[in-house]
Amino acid sequence: MNNLDFTPFYRSFIGFDHLANLMNAAARNEKQPAYPPYNIEVTGEDEYCITMAIAGFSEQELSIETEHNTLVVQGQRDNKDNGRHFVHQGIAERNFERKFQLSEYVKVTGASLENGLLHITLVREVPEALKPRKITIGKSKQPHLVTEERNSQLETSKVKAAVNS
Repeated sequence: MNNLDFTPFYRSFIGFDHLANLMNAAARNEKQPAYPPYNIEVTGEDEYCITMAIAGFSEQELSIETEHNTLVVQGQRDNKDNGRHFVHQGIAERNFERKFQLSEYVKVTGASLENGLLHITLVREVPEALKPRKITIGKSKQPHLVTEERNSQLETSKVKAAVNS
C-alpha cells in the first residue's frame, strides 16, 4: 500500500483547501466496497439522483448525513437469524457504509425509499455572484467601470435601438 504525502503542494497553493481535502479523501479511500450497488443519474441541468439497491432495509435502519462536502449513507441491521436456514443466500443482509464526495454548492434535497431502492436527490446551487455574466464592450476610448447597473443600462439601450430601427 502506497501512502502519498501531499504536504509540499499545500505550501504552494493558498485557498485550495477543498482540493487538498479531495486528494486526501482519494488517497484514504483506496478501495470502496462494491455493496450496495448504486447509480448516479443526471436528472436536470444542475440536478442529480443517486439510486442505491438496498433490498431488505427499512427507513429506520438507514442513515443519510452530509458533513464537509461528504455524503455518508449507512445501513445498520440486526443480523438475527430468526431460526432461518438457507440452502443458498444470495441476497446480502449486511451492514454498509457508502461515502460520496460532493462538489461545492451541491446540496441534498431529499431521499425516498421505494421497492428496495433508495433515491437521494441532489441539486447544485451556484450563488449568483459566481455565475458567469456577459460583459458588454463600449465604443468609447475610455474604459467603463463594469457594474451591474451599467451593464443593464447598456443592454436596455441596445434593445431600444433595435426596436427603433
